[in-house]
This record gives sequence, C-alpha cells and structure tokens, in this order.
Amino acid sequence: MGTNELSMRLWHERELLEMLLFKLEVQQLLLSAGSGRWMHFVTHEIEQVVDRLRTTGIARVVDAAAVAEEWGAPEGATLREIIEHAPSDAWRDVFEDHLRVLSQLVAEIGQLRDANTQQLNAVLRATQETIAGLGPDTGEYTTGGTRARADDARIVDTRM
Repeated sequence: MGTNELSMRLWHERELLEMLLFKLEVQQLLLSAGSGRWMHFVTHEIEQVVDRLRTTGIARVVDAAAVAEEWGAPEGATLREIIEHAPSDAWRDVFEDHLRVLSQLVAEIGQLRDANTQQLNAVLRATQETIAGLGPDTGEYTTGGTRARADDARIVDTRM
C-alpha cells in the first residue's frame, strides 16, 4: 500500500528538515560567537543533510506518484492535490498535517539560511577590508612626495 510508504517518507523528510534547521542554528551560533574554527564541520554536516534530503525527495516523488494513481489524482500531482483526492478524512488529516509542518519547516529554514548568509557576507567583507588594510598605504603623501606617516603598527580585531 503506497499510502503508508508516502506517510513514512514524509515523516522522514520532516526529521531531516528539523536536522537541517538544527545545523543552521548551530552555524548561526558559531557565526554570532565569531568562532570560525568549527565552521567547516557544521558546513559539511549541512551539506550531508541536504544530500539526504535530495535522495528522500526523489523517493517521495515516486511514492506520491503511486498514491496519486491509487487515489485518482492527476499524474505528477503535488501533495496538496493528493490531499484533495484522499478517500477518507483520516488520510486527508494525516497528509494535511505533513504539508503544514513541512511548509513551516521550509519557511524557518529559509529565514535562518538568509540570516546566516548575511552574517557570512558581513564576515567576508570585514576580512577582505582587514586584509586590504594590511598592504602598504598609497594615498597619504606630503606635497614634497614623502610619506605623510608610517603605518608600521597594525591593530587587527580578532573578535570578528
């Protein structure tokens, strides 16, 4: 029976989305703390969860196609369309709950991903500006052509 398989697949997808949300929150905490030391680990873990989500998504499409055919929904039906063709209120409720939670998780993930991207971009800009500032100063000369000041000492903020 494809209905049970689809429901179990959606549960698995929900768990993976929750894991992705957790990993993104860990990434955000590392960014907020200015701790880049562990960033490569969390980035790798995020990539692993995304890969697992891709695989699960492909399997979900196959399971959904079987249920759509069984319930008389159009070929390539979305979960929302499958819900409309549910033969009983019980299955309709189960799949509506899956759809509601999946939609909520995807929205939270999108917001957190965007916030993390903004933080990463800010860190990148600050790093680039710091590195650019470490080079020789080219714009501070006197009218006689000598350097106006020597910039031998540099202060680098390591708390970024």
